[in-house]
Amino acid sequence: MESRKEKLRVLHLNIERIRKMRTLKLSILIIIIVLLVACSTQDETASEKRVIKIGYLPITHAAPLLYDHYLHDGSFDDYELELVKFSSWPDLIDALNAGQIDGASVLMQLAMQAKDIGIDLKAVALGHEDGNVIISAHNIDDANDLRGTTVAIPHTHSAHHLLLNELFMEEGVTYEEVELIEMPPPEMPAALAEERISSYVVAEPFGALAVHLDAGKVLAHSEDVWPNSYCCVLVLRDEFIEQDKELVTSFVSSYVEAGKLADEKTEQLYDALKTYLDVSDEVLDVSLAWISFDSLHIEEEEYEKLSDRILRLQLMDDVPSYEEFVDPSFIEKVSESDGS
Repeated sequence: MESRKEKLRVLHLNIERIRKMRTLKLSILIIIIVLLVACSTQDETASEKRVIKIGYLPITHAAPLLYDHYLHDGSFDDYELELVKFSSWPDLIDALNAGQIDGASVLMQLAMQAKDIGIDLKAVALGHEDGNVIISAHNIDDANDLRGTTVAIPHTHSAHHLLLNELFMEEGVTYEEVELIEMPPPEMPAALAEERISSYVVAEPFGALAVHLDAGKVLAHSEDVWPNSYCCVLVLRDEFIEQDKELVTSFVSSYVEAGKLADEKTEQLYDALKTYLDVSDEVLDVSLAWISFDSLHIEEEEYEKLSDRILRLQLMDDVPSYEEFVDPSFIEKVSESDGS
């Protein structure tokens, strides 16, 4: 009898153990399902975030854009930032025209020309202030010594071309007295060292590279030739702006903040730029000393000066007006929110 009772007791214990095990397994299953649903929801939310594609060339002048991407690893609360690298300005402009990218850090004059030929763009912020230099061989003391030599610029439609023209006008040098050529910026320091050219003007860090290598020297700084001259600008396609202006405000806000942080020239900025540029600390020391990123507003007065110089040099038959080309509303909202 005792044996039978013992067997029943053991059976009940086993049944109870099985019930507890089933309950535990069910609980675990429910937790797993909840977690999977949560992860799925998060993934779905993440996948719904707008991807903003911005084109750039690997230059120091694009520091606010590059630093912004670096600081957030491309992921922001309401969008993902994808940087699209180009090796030439024409390729970048073609991508803008085709709608392959939403915007770009680009030479301002090229963007103005793109606007003039029908590409719907708006300039929303500067890329930097100052920071352009005219580099020359060591035996060149002033612009007059450039007569009979070859001088390189990155593109006919660039601030660098206009800066060179300003210098020539000051010194009375004419284009007929020099050979002006277009040359890819990375080739310029070597061309100077090999005496294939006597001078060049270009975006950074290619001027600093020649100084660091002692292949050349600074003949003139942009602020000495043309104070507050505009070079690079952040442009966005009209189609992208109209889709979500709040998103654009968020993007521009983060971009401007990254510019202010970049202006502090910290070790972190060096690390960031070396992620996107093939450049050393020593070259960045020189390059960043020339550039400012803390005020990226596009002022109408300075824009008009740029337009006048473009027309004077007959680089365009007509230029878009400030109202047609510049949309200051987003950076103004940023200034209002931070009290600046």
